[in-house]
Amino acid sequence: MLANSQGIKNVHAYETNEPAPVLSLKGISKSFPGVKALSEVALDLYSGEVTALVGENGAGKSTIVKVLTGIYQPDHGQIAIGGTPVSFPTAQDAGKAGVTAIHQETVLFDDLSVAENIFIGHAPKTRFGLIDRKQMVHKAQELLERIGAQIDPRVMLKELGIANKHLVAIARALSIDAKIVIMDEPTASLSHKEIEETYELVERLKAEGKAILFISHKFDEIFRIANRYTVFRDGQMVGAGKIDDVDEQKLVKLMVGRSVDQVFPDRHAKTGNEILKVVGYCHPTEFEDIGFTLRKGEILGFYGLVGAGRSEVMQALFGVTKPSKGAVRIDDKIAVIRSPDEAINHGIVYVPEDRGKQGAIKGLPIFQNVSLPSLKSTSRNGFLRLAEEFKLARDYTRRLDLRAAALDQDIGDLSGGNQQKVVIAKWLATQPRVIILDEPTKGIDIGSKAAVHEFMAELAAEGLAVIMVSSEIPEILGMSDRVIVMREGRIAAEFQGDRLTPENLVRAAAGISEAVS
Repeated sequence: MLANSQGIKNVHAYETNEPAPVLSLKGISKSFPGVKALSEVALDLYSGEVTALVGENGAGKSTIVKVLTGIYQPDHGQIAIGGTPVSFPTAQDAGKAGVTAIHQETVLFDDLSVAENIFIGHAPKTRFGLIDRKQMVHKAQELLERIGAQIDPRVMLKELGIANKHLVAIARALSIDAKIVIMDEPTASLSHKEIEETYELVERLKAEGKAILFISHKFDEIFRIANRYTVFRDGQMVGAGKIDDVDEQKLVKLMVGRSVDQVFPDRHAKTGNEILKVVGYCHPTEFEDIGFTLRKGEILGFYGLVGAGRSEVMQALFGVTKPSKGAVRIDDKIAVIRSPDEAINHGIVYVPEDRGKQGAIKGLPIFQNVSLPSLKSTSRNGFLRLAEEFKLARDYTRRLDLRAAALDQDIGDLSGGNQQKVVIAKWLATQPRVIILDEPTKGIDIGSKAAVHEFMAELAAEGLAVIMVSSEIPEILGMSDRVIVMREGRIAAEFQGDRLTPENLVRAAAGISEAVS
């Protein structure tokens, strides 16, 4: 059963002979000042099955997760577990009821050990009421082995990479006896091998009878592991059913209210003079002998597997880390970049992969996030001019079609895609010459992806030089004029024209013999 464009109330798309759901939501509504985030939504989760929750950013997916985990309280509606109405006044109450969540952007503590991160808030105790560290390490080891993670539970979290930190977050979520597991973009930061291991974990959880809510923008994995689907659009549930009864085009049409045939904009690159040249760039532990050029109006793609060193190179170019040797030339003049401030002064800006920690300042409103790097232009005689900050934010967020109630809304209340738009707007407001976009569409929906891609094409057409780091082959192929492939901290290959194929990219990234044309 599908809803009309106005949405429908208490929709149930399942036949009457279906088993009873483990968890059931009916008529859930949630409003914020100026925004109705959820309107009479319904959702059912079943034991031993995966239900994929899909929808554009801003559709209400994050809000429903926060309702389910006790972070938000619904204005109206009912939550039932095993047919019994329940409420979650706090996140602890949700955990006690058997609801756990694995979030896209994990909240972990770098200065604690892996075991401490897994059991924070519910560590095993001795008979004297003290934390039983030996037992905690032992249980952490069992959880890590259960999900196939080869991680020492005693090491400090800051010693791990992004992918392993994500596995620690999964182990933490499973450290309670959960009946319902919410997985929010669980594969967004993982390599191909780690993604396969995540699929195996999902299958094990299904075999254990867990009811899984799986939030993803990757249609291939939705159709691979989901048993059912539910679609949200503009805060309403607009469709639900069995995954075997729907195809990709139908899901897209439900999500956006229209058919999306063209994902990538038509581009006819007209590159100009060389703006940036990197020569012999090295870092003691992350990358070696990196060299490339970038021209005005060009989109240069960087592809590689997780851990290839792509982000590390970009962070060095932006002055976040310091290379051991090498040179950067801008307009054929040596540019000394020892800090982000110096990079900005040279016209280089960087939109990081981890927008939650490195790109946005949660707790500040949208307009202050946008104006932060441009305070010189929005202040007079040492005093900030509020009207100037608002104007700057309005001009640049409007170009990116930001969906927000108001510019004084906390950026932390926005969806992932809209947070990404704010971060991009922030750096565009500095009027750069080179913009580095690190996984620019990671974890955002198909509609927002199309908007970001269209805007990237417009920037290049206006003469901005763009470096795009992406792990998504369709995005690399659809947006790049030229692609550099990195492997184990080195440049493995460079492709353009007819040689820019999926096969060549994968072979070069994996180090499989000579790439073919």
